[in-house]
Amino acid sequence: MRNISDLIEQYLKHMLQDSPEGAVEIQRNELADRFSCVPSQINYVISTRFTLEKGYMVESKRGGGGYIRIQRVDLPALKTIQFHIHDTIGDCVEQSAAEGLIYQLEEAGLITKREGNLLRAAVDRETIAVKLPLRDEIRARLLRAMLISLLVK
Repeated sequence: MRNISDLIEQYLKHMLQDSPEGAVEIQRNELADRFSCVPSQINYVISTRFTLEKGYMVESKRGGGGYIRIQRVDLPALKTIQFHIHDTIGDCVEQSAAEGLIYQLEEAGLITKREGNLLRAAVDRETIAVKLPLRDEIRARLLRAMLISLLVK
């Protein structure tokens, strides 16, 4: 007999498979009631079996109308995006090169103008107020992490 975690995982994967968008939104308490378990069991299943490494993106909204959204990520596309970001940015990046990349992503419609403005503010030399070459290394790490978070939808 399978354990409750396996049953919850299979249920969620079945829901994802049936979803035309490749994503589902669930309410933790409702799912816990469905499987007669505690809500922390749902958290456990999601945090261990629906990870980015396993091809899933999870976001949650807490509060009264809160939900957990699980979306299947196309790993080949994810790897391609990650490689492109790593190749373009490298271990360090100057502010002008970072701004150029952000501009290209905005023009391609991969990020919004607002997201671009946030990225530019975060990688600005005034924001990262340390001496070179450390500033360009920090800028590269920040930009790479933020872009991967933004582009993996």
